[in-house]
Amino acid sequence: MTPSSDDAILVQDLVKRFGEFEAVKGITFSVRRGEIFGLLGSNGSGKSTTIRMLCGIIAPTSGRARVAGYDIESQSEEVKHSIGYMSQKFSLYEDLTPFENIRFFLGLYNVDRSRWKERMEWVLETARITEVKDRLTRDLPQGWRQRLALGCALLHRPEILFLDEPTSGVDPVTRRHFWGFIRELSEQGITVFVTTHYMDEAENCDRIVMIDLGTIVAQGSPAQIIREVCPGSEGADLNEAFITLMARSAP
Repeated sequence: MTPSSDDAILVQDLVKRFGEFEAVKGITFSVRRGEIFGLLGSNGSGKSTTIRMLCGIIAPTSGRARVAGYDIESQSEEVKHSIGYMSQKFSLYEDLTPFENIRFFLGLYNVDRSRWKERMEWVLETARITEVKDRLTRDLPQGWRQRLALGCALLHRPEILFLDEPTSGVDPVTRRHFWGFIRELSEQGITVFVTTHYMDEAENCDRIVMIDLGTIVAQGSPAQIIREVCPGSEGADLNEAFITLMARSAP
């Protein structure tokens, strides 16, 4: 794969083994700057392992990848400063208020103190949580806490935002609003890399990769994948395409 200046993420022959178990089996793909890119797969397919490698959290066994222009192995600290990461498990401090959580992460991300007021106000307004900024985070509804976590991941103005199943456990209305926010971020030039097992959510992505048992089984735009996997099936959707692909790759 030839690197391009339009690539925010470039992955080539990436492999991750845990002992004898091969979780990710030589996957190759690229993500363009400013697009919403989805990584889809069932539980245990290798999604979270892939995203953790790309964020510099764990090292690959072999292969290579560049994120925001940095090598994920030799320049993992530079990678971490260039990205925002929101895990599938709520990662903020529930015994702090949103205001206190934001202040903590401003320090953690080494944001210049002269920008703290501006960044704090931006997160509170963008996440629509200004009115509850002094309530304990654990007392907030799940959707509000997810918005707070996303806002904290954006405090240092990252080039790339990684979201690992960000809407797990929230209601459909909250999920729709959350995806509206993701689209706004993309329009501002932020690259969004998201894992999800909700096929209706995945249709919001510009391009997606479907992975099963550590191997890519399809990639392209949602419409392209539906056409290729379900030819002649009028009214087919991404969920039908996904089920078809998983059945094909089953042992």
